[in-house]
Amino acid sequence: MALGAAAFVVRFRSADQPASAPAMSPVPVVTALVQQRDEPIVLSGLGTVEALNTASIQSQVTGVLEEVDFTEGQTIKRGDILAKIDPRLYEAALAQAQGQLAKDTALHAQAESDLARYQKLGTENSIALQQVADQQFLVAQDAAAMETDQGVIKSDQTQLDYTILRAPFDGVTGLLQIQIGNLIQPSNTTGIVVLTQVQPISAVFTLPNTTIGAVQEAMARGPVKATVYDQSGAKELDVGTLLAINNQAASTSGTVQLKAIFPNDQRQLWPGTFVNVDLTTSVVKNALTIPTDALQQNNNGQFVYVVGADKRVSVQPVEVTQRLHAVALIAKGLQAGETVVVEGQYRLTPGTLVVATAPSNVLNPSTASSGMLP
Repeated sequence: MALGAAAFVVRFRSADQPASAPAMSPVPVVTALVQQRDEPIVLSGLGTVEALNTASIQSQVTGVLEEVDFTEGQTIKRGDILAKIDPRLYEAALAQAQGQLAKDTALHAQAESDLARYQKLGTENSIALQQVADQQFLVAQDAAAMETDQGVIKSDQTQLDYTILRAPFDGVTGLLQIQIGNLIQPSNTTGIVVLTQVQPISAVFTLPNTTIGAVQEAMARGPVKATVYDQSGAKELDVGTLLAINNQAASTSGTVQLKAIFPNDQRQLWPGTFVNVDLTTSVVKNALTIPTDALQQNNNGQFVYVVGADKRVSVQPVEVTQRLHAVALIAKGLQAGETVVVEGQYRLTPGTLVVATAPSNVLNPSTASSGMLP
């Protein structure tokens, strides 16, 4: 049986020939440029939306609720009729007071006529001067009675006006608390409805006591811009103006309350909801900013990975003045136009070759796999 011969080729490397290193592929990362722009210095606080005005619409007279002229949740203008109370008793009292005024007016006119006649007779010595004086007093009494009647009429007219309940300001009605047909009176602790003003609206929030000086300086320069965000701090809801700093700080918490006003044109702010408020106290000109995702931390402090012209990264320590809404304000360590790594830092060491790519191409490491992914 014939056997096939196998041929082997063996190549030898000389001692002075270096071994070829395996090619290292660039690490995919997401990068961003260091931006230079005017950046506001912002103080952030957690607060609560509060209505500028809230009123419980209560009756100032006793009577049966005859009519409700609003729907729950309706937008109301100042002076709009909200409800009506049975007015008949108050109409009768007003009519009685008006009748009394008419009577006293007639008596006053008669007394004045008699006084004129008595005064003429007195000049002719045909009547005692005492009778003239008495008639003058009677005229004064009738005049005083007329003034009293007019006061009673104003009081009765006011009571009658109270049978119509009107909105004291623009606002939104709440839920109806008393139904038609029920007797209502001033002693009722529950009003017919609560009216709340929502345009404009306010937000009361807290800041550390240490910021009072900076806020006062900002207010001295002019109106201080306030921006309100939802509870998560992600969605901007409105922009307004700081109204006031509370005249006392809370010594137990080391904070102070502030109040800002917002137009709330889109009605995204609602009384009782929690919000985040940003207060712009100043603006840094030509500030350097980077995404906060670029910031890393080690034993020496904060740093970023800077991508050089050779596409290799280096570690650069930085000083951060402010971190706000995913943007970091850099005080020291970077220059405008430099490129920093925003995602993919877990695979980097100084000198690593990188390639910029889309975020979808960069793996996000878990706690268990951080630093161990290929």
